Amino acid sequence: QVQLQESGPGLVKPSQTLSLTCTVSGGSITTNYAWSWIRQPPGKGLEWMGAINYDGSTYYSPSLKSRTSISRDTSKNQFSLELSSVTPEDTAVYYCQIFKYWGQGTQVTVSS
Repeated sequence: QVQLQESGPGLVKPSQTLSLTCTVSGGSITTNYAWSWIRQPPGKGLEWMGAINYDGSTYYSPSLKSRTSISRDTSKNQFSLELSSVTPEDTAVYYCQIFKYWGQGTQVTVSS
């Protein structure tokens, strides 16, 4: 069974870059498509942000593409999210996900 665990700062200042890492166990990020990042702002629905495939190729939500970067470290079986120029509207619970498997989510608050 695949397990995913998000990690990263819980507080980011406006205009800075949000960086999160997803550590994967029980499966390899060099297999399968769409190791994804998804977020849920308070009181709103889930928003898919982007994904990285088994071969390292990436694709992003058009609305976030200019600020989002997803990368991976195959030696650690991790994939990461960077979201630049954050504003308070980027405050959300951030999840990593593949197929039916989700991390527990990590709260990120953007505030000065």
